[in-house]
Amino acid sequence: MNEGFLNPQQILKNISLKEDMVACDFGCGSGGWVIPLAKELKSGMVYGVDILEDVLSALTGRAVAEKLFNVKTIIGNVEKGVKLRDEYFDLVLMTNLLFQVDDKYGVLGEAKRVLKNNGIVLIIDWEKEAPIGSKEGRVSAEEIKEMANRVGFSSEKEFKAGNFHWGLILRKI
Repeated sequence: MNEGFLNPQQILKNISLKEDMVACDFGCGSGGWVIPLAKELKSGMVYGVDILEDVLSALTGRAVAEKLFNVKTIIGNVEKGVKLRDEYFDLVLMTNLLFQVDDKYGVLGEAKRVLKNNGIVLIIDWEKEAPIGSKEGRVSAEEIKEMANRVGFSSEKEFKAGNFHWGLILRKI
């Protein structure tokens, strides 16, 4: 991953991580965020959810190669609901996901369902005016804060996440 683009290790410092947390990465891809998170949550567990089987297979291969045994992959569509336990997770990640989904409320609702009370969501997404990347479906941090508030989250922190992305930390209330 190009460090000047998005640096997961740096961005994850915005959250108070505890080694025993249980986290879930919605739309995890091949694990650009799952792997650094799994290294931090040594006695915890990181679930990677994606709709594409091949990227989950690549993630599993990376986890094994790095001897990370606290990674589980689940094939599923977070817009339609995933087979994850209610109120189980301490943290949900959504990195470069919301611009790709039609039902943003549905995805936020799914995060709320799977999070423990007081659980945290970390959202990283494209700035509306970023000169690179797909322009379609982009939303501002303000728009997501409004949606999240309606779903049952409070906004804790907003920050710049690299040159082309915004970051948002939400807490389930």
